[in-house]
Amino acid sequence: MDVTGAEERLNPGQIVRILRGREAGKYAIVIGVEKPNFVWLADGAKRPIDRSKRKNVKHIQPTKTIAREVADSLKTDGRVNNAELRYALNQYLLRSGEKKGE
Repeated sequence: MDVTGAEERLNPGQIVRILRGREAGKYAIVIGVEKPNFVWLADGAKRPIDRSKRKNVKHIQPTKTIAREVADSLKTDGRVNNAELRYALNQYLLRSGEKKGE
């Protein structure tokens, strides 16, 4: 896997699937990018914004979906609340037809 290519695709507000670790199979939202190989993830529930997880980009699978409300909030205020994260993830999971832990 080309790490530089994966890193360029990841943007704040993007929904990703976690592939490795105890949260494998779950979805989260990118709330920060730490070049070159790491991102900060949160889901608003088990992983709230104040306990965001630093994750290697090799251990996540990006989706093509960016939660616009979250991205806009991060861009304007530099922060987002947990309710917005939960709402964006739930909307994505409803549209994609997957369940939270799958």
